[in-house]
Amino acid sequence: MGHIAAALDALIAWSARIGADPLLVQGGGGNTSVKQDGTLWVKASGTWLAQARERDIFVPLPLDEARAALGHADGEARLARLGAAHALRPSIETSLHALLPHPVVAHVHSVNTIAWAVRADARTRLDALLKDLNWAWVPYRRPGYPLTQAVREALNERAADVLVLANHGLVVGAGDCVAADALLNEVERRLALPERSTRSADPARLRAVNDLNWEAPQDPRVHALGVDAAALAIARDGALYPDHAVFLGARAAVLDGTDALSDAVARCTAASGVAPAFALLPGAGVLVAPGLSAGAQAMLLCLALVALRLRGDEPLVYLGDDDVAALVDWEAEAYRRALARPAH
Repeated sequence: MGHIAAALDALIAWSARIGADPLLVQGGGGNTSVKQDGTLWVKASGTWLAQARERDIFVPLPLDEARAALGHADGEARLARLGAAHALRPSIETSLHALLPHPVVAHVHSVNTIAWAVRADARTRLDALLKDLNWAWVPYRRPGYPLTQAVREALNERAADVLVLANHGLVVGAGDCVAADALLNEVERRLALPERSTRSADPARLRAVNDLNWEAPQDPRVHALGVDAAALAIARDGALYPDHAVFLGARAAVLDGTDALSDAVARCTAASGVAPAFALLPGAGVLVAPGLSAGAQAMLLCLALVALRLRGDEPLVYLGDDDVAALVDWEAEAYRRALARPAH
């Protein structure tokens, strides 16, 4: 049992470290796992990697049974039943962790990777940046079992230790946490993009339109989505990746001309059928709905950090309406949203 404890302790320490880095993981996003002596230890859905030292966030599953589930059309349901005995649900991406052969796997929502993975020319550009790494490109699929099937197809073409998931993020696999961390750092080094500096928000203008008593974002960097022209254009055009859609919705409210905040919110709600989580005031900054969860606040920061790494003239691919609906209406994501606030 000592080597099992050692492997899990190493995963806990590494998970807490990468989970505390908003360039890699935001809120309850991202997941890690270790396979040891026939058991798959995988992060629980909706928990925060950053809290790995303070909370029990890993769920043990029988690896053989988890892998056997992947061969069935109802594999997602079979995996859910495997995890039903535990107080916390296994990660939405459990099937991905079970599929991959590596003892240690990390799936992160790397800001730098996402800034590449939302581009229409991503695969060509990444071929040059990652050319001598053992990597594969995975087309966009809904997280969970559909994504695992897409990964299986990619791995059938070539074995890979690095997976770049279109409009989603990054997966690395290795023999242990030390090797996985080194590989993650190497990918981050190669894909690093400069963060554009931007001016501060205009609190007076934000107050003047705020007839709904909405709040300022927790992190002032989020205001870049309103004051930076390129970031504003990116943020107003839709959802770029799953956690954007799940926690922030498909659209932001955008104030126009002499709008009050209530005008923009009503317009956005009428168009999408869902009340927006945040509002953009061009040239002034961002307002967020009262009580917006810590998880959603983290996703807003992620969006700002991604947008500030894009110039605005790149060809971008947004999630389609059907993709967004599949995420927002998915019971597994509703469960994860319910756990979006971290424990204190």
